[in-house]
Amino acid sequence: QVQLVESGGGLVQPGGSLRLSCAASGSIFSINVMGWYRQAPGKERVLVATRTSGGSTTYVDSVKGRFTISRDNARNTVYLQMNSLKPEDTAVYYCNAVIHDGFGNLYNYWGQGTQVTVSS
Repeated sequence: QVQLVESGGGLVQPGGSLRLSCAASGSIFSINVMGWYRQAPGKERVLVATRTSGGSTTYVDSVKGRFTISRDNARNTVYLQMNSLKPEDTAVYYCNAVIHDGFGNLYNYWGQGTQVTVSS
C-alpha cells in the first residue's frame, strides 16, 4: 500500500504564488511518473503537470510559463511551484503517482487533494 500526502494549498490573491508538495510513502520500488491534476467545481479533473524520474515534463497550455513541476527522487516527493496565479486556477489539486512495486506490477495512486483559492 502507498500513501500520497499533499500540502501547501491555501488562499492567495491574483498574481501571488504558492508551492504544493506531495510525498509518497509505503511499498515503493520506483516511481515512474508523478504529477498534479486539478478539479474546479462542476468540472472534470484535468492534468496540470507531470514529471518522470528521468526529468521529462509536460504542462497543460494554460499554466505554461507560470507553473513549474520538480521532483526529489530520493525523497519520493513532487512539487508544484505556482506563480502569477489567476482566479481560473482555483480548484482542488490532486497529486498522482504511477508506482512500480519491484515485482512486475504498476499501480496508480491519488492524494486526497488540497484546495487552492485565488481571489481578491
